[in-house]
Amino acid sequence: MKNRCLLGSGMIVLLLFSASCVKEVAAPEPYGAVPSEQQMKWQQMEYYMFAHFGPNTFTDVEWGNGKEDPDVFNPTALDCRQWAETAKAAGMKGIIITAKHHDGFCLFPSQYSAHTVGQSKWRDGKGDVLKELSEACREYGLEFGVYLSPWDQNHPTYGTPEYNQVFANTLAEVLSGYGEVFEQWLDGANGDAQKGQMRQVYDWDLFHKTIYKHQPGIAIFSDVGPGCRWMGNEKGVAGETNWSRLNVEGFGPGLGAPPTDTLNIGNKYGQAWVPAETDVSIRPGWFYSPQTDDKVKTVNDLMNIYYTTIGRNSNLLLNVPPNREGRIHPQDSLRLMEFKQACDLSFGNNLAAGATIHTLNTRGNLPTYSAAYILDGIYDTYWAADDDVLTTELEITLPRAETFNRFLVQEYIPLGQRIASFVLEAWNDETADWIPIAEGTTIGYKRILCFPQTTAQKLRLNIKESLACPILNNVELYNAPESF
Repeated sequence: MKNRCLLGSGMIVLLLFSASCVKEVAAPEPYGAVPSEQQMKWQQMEYYMFAHFGPNTFTDVEWGNGKEDPDVFNPTALDCRQWAETAKAAGMKGIIITAKHHDGFCLFPSQYSAHTVGQSKWRDGKGDVLKELSEACREYGLEFGVYLSPWDQNHPTYGTPEYNQVFANTLAEVLSGYGEVFEQWLDGANGDAQKGQMRQVYDWDLFHKTIYKHQPGIAIFSDVGPGCRWMGNEKGVAGETNWSRLNVEGFGPGLGAPPTDTLNIGNKYGQAWVPAETDVSIRPGWFYSPQTDDKVKTVNDLMNIYYTTIGRNSNLLLNVPPNREGRIHPQDSLRLMEFKQACDLSFGNNLAAGATIHTLNTRGNLPTYSAAYILDGIYDTYWAADDDVLTTELEITLPRAETFNRFLVQEYIPLGQRIASFVLEAWNDETADWIPIAEGTTIGYKRILCFPQTTAQKLRLNIKESLACPILNNVELYNAPESF
């Protein structure tokens, strides 16, 4: 018994000595502006539907003037469940509806407007598109979002200080009446004085306070966020360089926004985390028109948009406008399913599965930050370098030689966006040398590089510039069809 006690004491001393020899290395500190918990949830949605719907659907115009007879809005077979079912089958994560566009017409019976579905003959003035859509989204497990334009060409108080409270009341009405809302879409649209239209000085602070009061976990979209920002164009093209940081001081939505090229690429050392959302329509216009039934974007068009949005650190908000029946047109629905099939074919077989990975530097040389975490498929595990390492290399060895043309890489953005330049190389057995096959600047939440088909067993990710120690949490490799 005595000897056993002595042995136990010895083991304790040995364990204590061993523990004292382990080098303690702190986790990486966040670098610069970082996303909130709500922004992380929003970023991981990646792809969702915009639904432009209203009087413009029935008048063949993009911007109404607020003088429309409410009776013009009369969908004959509105079916928001069909919208939700289509979005779900397409792989989308939510739907944002134009609850009020620039004409001021509300798709819900607002007590703050006389230009709504309540004044129309549709469903005897008792209909509510927002109610039906929010319920359909919950049924199909989709997030529900709303677009309320601050411009209102119908309301008699527009252009006066009184209108700001009217709009705030309308926001409160919507954001407290339809359950959880994941995104409030705002723009800076305003009247044009040169066209004799009233202009409004918007009280953005009041609007934001009202929004957060009723939906504290929401993402607010505008040119300058604060939740997410406009990408600067409506073509579906984010910047090849795309920082999720943005300088917002002194800027505002609309005419007060930063230049569009700045919105497109963000600011390398921006003071606020305002990630990009790219909105683009599946048709030439935003609202449905029978004249565009044969002009729906092709699968190749949509795949190119996928690579220039989601593949460039941006969420994709794809507009699919309901038709005059109040349903997603069959042509649009078919194209969405074809697009989903194309994505599944492109990203269905990760060639990096089973690979091994080595790097020149691992933080503290500890398994806690091992490069193996880049390949484990778990978002919150990551590889990190030491604090003084701003350039390094990661070598990936596949189980066998493979042919590939797509490389997907992700930074662990809860700790900030860091990498500013990198090169992807493939090992050439014949020349016994590394051959550059693609390069990029920013990575962020997700970056997908497209390049001609390459066959190799070894790849090297050469990080040329990082603003702080690089941190990666995912790499994938694919051989995608070049055309559909």
